[in-house]
Amino acid sequence: MRFNRSVLTAAAFAALAVGTTTALAVPASAAPNTTPQKVCGSAYKTVNSAAIGTQGTVYLTYNASNGQNCVATIRNNPGTAVNMSAYVYVPETQEGAGDDGAYTSYAGPAYVYGKGHCIDWGGSINNVFVQITGSNCASLKENRVTSTR
Repeated sequence: MRFNRSVLTAAAFAALAVGTTTALAVPASAAPNTTPQKVCGSAYKTVNSAAIGTQGTVYLTYNASNGQNCVATIRNNPGTAVNMSAYVYVPETQEGAGDDGAYTSYAGPAYVYGKGHCIDWGGSINNVFVQITGSNCASLKENRVTSTR
């Protein structure tokens, strides 16, 4: 799936800013032992993560056999459905994917081909948003922003 960078970025920030969903989704089942590998697939290894306040974590995973990245946002304490999101974007190729909705346990998976490229990714739970840009770019330093709206 090919996205225009400005359209994807605007949509991601708009959804995060107002805390709305772009699509209604069936809530994921409350799985107390949910892991990024259970969401993305067993071949995906966690390469980065970021805490979303005290509510959960967004994970960036990578599958070396196919060059795909996957992002999943996982709650620490599954329960009543809340607004959640997970997104991943490759600026160099303008490829991106995301998932947002009201979920009980996790948002995602969101997949994009990222072999050899810097990755922008993030997620949200309730009104806490994490955005990581320029991630996994060898010696370049990534930029992390956490905000509450």
